[in-house]
Amino acid sequence: DGLWLRMVANDAEAHDRFYSIIANPLLWFVQHELWNRPEAPDLTRREHDAFELGYVAVNHRFAEVVAEEVEAAGGDATVMIHDYHFYLLPALVRARCPAVFLHHFVHIPWPQPDAWRMLPPAMREPIFRGILGNDVVAFHTEGFARNFLLGCAELLGLDIDLERRSVEVDGRTVRARAYPVSIDPVELGDRATSVAVGEHQRALWALRRDHLILRVDRTDPSKNIVRGFRAFDLLLDAHPELSERVTFLALLQPSRQDVEEYADYTESIRRVVADVNLKHGTSDWQPIDLRLEEDLDQAVAAYLLYDVLMVNAIVDGMNLVAKEAVVVNRRDGVLALSETTGAYEELGRFAVTLYPFDVAQQAEALYEALTMGPGERRRRGAEAAAWVREHDVSAWLGAQLADITELRAGARSTG
Repeated sequence: DGLWLRMVANDAEAHDRFYSIIANPLLWFVQHELWNRPEAPDLTRREHDAFELGYVAVNHRFAEVVAEEVEAAGGDATVMIHDYHFYLLPALVRARCPAVFLHHFVHIPWPQPDAWRMLPPAMREPIFRGILGNDVVAFHTEGFARNFLLGCAELLGLDIDLERRSVEVDGRTVRARAYPVSIDPVELGDRATSVAVGEHQRALWALRRDHLILRVDRTDPSKNIVRGFRAFDLLLDAHPELSERVTFLALLQPSRQDVEEYADYTESIRRVVADVNLKHGTSDWQPIDLRLEEDLDQAVAAYLLYDVLMVNAIVDGMNLVAKEAVVVNRRDGVLALSETTGAYEELGRFAVTLYPFDVAQQAEALYEALTMGPGERRRRGAEAAAWVREHDVSAWLGAQLADITELRAGARSTG
């Protein structure tokens, strides 16, 4: 019958505090463990006020609206909540609608308990108590689910069961589950054959040398872009025979440039690219082709053509670029994948492993990927693509809905 969309109006100042101070960068940096701890963060009155007058206020407003919809549905409804913006909402909704079933998917990493000690109890405890209002808290990996349970035990003193992946709170059982998000291979495949992608493909092919290394990312510090370029610099130092034969194409989407840390990181990217190109470039060859723009058709065209895809994130909830690229690549391209991405749990066995802080190792891994034999390249690529096609976005959603149905049926039979 279609979907109904209800918009929620928020005070502009409260929304700015909610989003630009607490959600980004504070929670994002905590959960990706990006803070340089000797220097940041400094939690001042500004952050405390932003939490109370922004994050808490906006969560309350959304909770009111969700509760109204649950009550209109008779109270016994299923609500699926997404991401780090709404950690307080579940407990607020449950307080008003005790019969509701709440399922919360967290799309970013959930770190080990000590990472949360960067926040004072006045912030971290409401976050944990809020998300424990759910019946199911879902993550991309088993590791993130385990970290969540350990945090409940260490920071709140709650009883957990790691084998059953559950925690007891206020007489209820909350489950922690892993459902690795995925893509729609059919939709992506259709786009890969479009006229627009074909035009980009021809343009990129005309510029390529013998080898093409690719990365497609947002200019987010967690993506580890600067270290990736430093590794490429070391690769060219160690293998002068690659001079003028390999290009590193970087398709980067500027992200959150209103946040100081992101703007500074984008400038760091520009500087390291300029340094590498000045050091190694020639009159008709620039080792790094940096494109700071958002163009999905161009990205898909590059997926078709890469010889090596570099994903060296410091930490990533999943990283769908890795899944998208392996499905449509036509050159038996090799995936070079950080062990600290969520995608590694599924695709690591098909990839060349990258250790995100070891620039020397990343340079060696790039060389291994570039020189891998054709048979091994073909096998790895085919197996990775087959895995993603089988475990697509429909399977991701279907697994969650099946578990919700089972858990709700079990609750009714024991209720």
